[in-house]
Amino acid sequence: MIARLALVSSLGWAALAAEPPREWVDADTGHRVVRLTDEPGSASLYFNQNGYSADGRFLIYTSPQGIHTLELATRKARLVVEGRVRMIDAGRKHARVYYIRDGAAWWSSLETGEARKIAALPPRGSISTVNADETLLAGTYIEGEGRDYGANRAPATPGSQGHPLDQPRNKGQMMEERWASRLPMAMYTVNVETGATRVVHRANDWLNHLLFSPTDPGLLMFCHEGPWHKVDRLWTIRTDGSGLQKIHTRTMAMEIWGHEFWSADGKTIYYDLQTPRGEDFWLAAYEVDTGRRRWYHLQRDEWSIHFNVTRDGKWFTGDGGDAGQVARAKDGQWIYLFRPELLPNRGVDDPAFVQPGVLRAEKLVNMARHQYRLEPNVSFTPDQKWVVFRSNMFGETYVFAVEVEKSR
Repeated sequence: MIARLALVSSLGWAALAAEPPREWVDADTGHRVVRLTDEPGSASLYFNQNGYSADGRFLIYTSPQGIHTLELATRKARLVVEGRVRMIDAGRKHARVYYIRDGAAWWSSLETGEARKIAALPPRGSISTVNADETLLAGTYIEGEGRDYGANRAPATPGSQGHPLDQPRNKGQMMEERWASRLPMAMYTVNVETGATRVVHRANDWLNHLLFSPTDPGLLMFCHEGPWHKVDRLWTIRTDGSGLQKIHTRTMAMEIWGHEFWSADGKTIYYDLQTPRGEDFWLAAYEVDTGRRRWYHLQRDEWSIHFNVTRDGKWFTGDGGDAGQVARAKDGQWIYLFRPELLPNRGVDDPAFVQPGVLRAEKLVNMARHQYRLEPNVSFTPDQKWVVFRSNMFGETYVFAVEVEKSR
């Protein structure tokens, strides 16, 4: 009996030792890092999904158990949607999360747990985004009988058979094949109240990464997906099908742009720009109302897979990248804070010109132990005091946050 107790005790201490630390100060940066989640396989949302409740109190994250909320002030977590589902967005107006379950779109209340089915998805259809007043969802579906490459799906909650959010090893080949297939696609909206659908746009381009403006319920951003050096990626359209507009035009061979996201006020679209691919790096900004542009320059090691911005537009963050990414960084495995700085114009003042600037980088977290097949997908908390990211630096994936203010 004593031997058995000793074995149980030994196993308990081993499990405790294997658990990632709850909090530490990064020895290389002086910034405090905390682990927010307890569930192995838990993950914060994709960088441009809305992952915070409408009142800013809760972070939304997923795990093998379902969709959770984490109260940012107390760090208390609660499971709000049980089971394997595909997260779409947190509502910007109501205390709701939107998700896909069993081939249909649903919402659930964060307050009461009430769940409501909105509508069944079309065959081979997806839903990607919820508009600002939560009246419409938007997604795409492949028309006809062409091969479905499975590349238009919203991220699933993590499962036990490896992490579904890891990038597939054959992603480059899949992207080339899917782009070259020229499958007919429809972009459509779903009325949240009635479930009625409406086709907004049809094309043989690969339509993907739909993202509603956070403030204009009738404005939708989307991309032509595929190898970035072969597509005109970035577009906007109105939900009545009008106003189709290309946001960026290539001016050199191998120029690429993508991983686009909105500013919180809906006035600006930001995106990763490389002129050309893998050589010169910018975070580009396009003002929706005026058409004016700003390009912020980055050093090679500071390039990040994804960027994000505070609600007031003051700071940016990036999740870095390893040597296998497009920037081929030698020392790029960091979570970064960027302070934008526009360069003074002592020449011709022409509103048609790009306004140049730079991003001044500060390292927040050493990600040397992180395997970048899982993209960290950074976001600022609503109070702008923390940068949230997901990481496998301790083996299993968990959600972490780093404090913007330095601890020492």
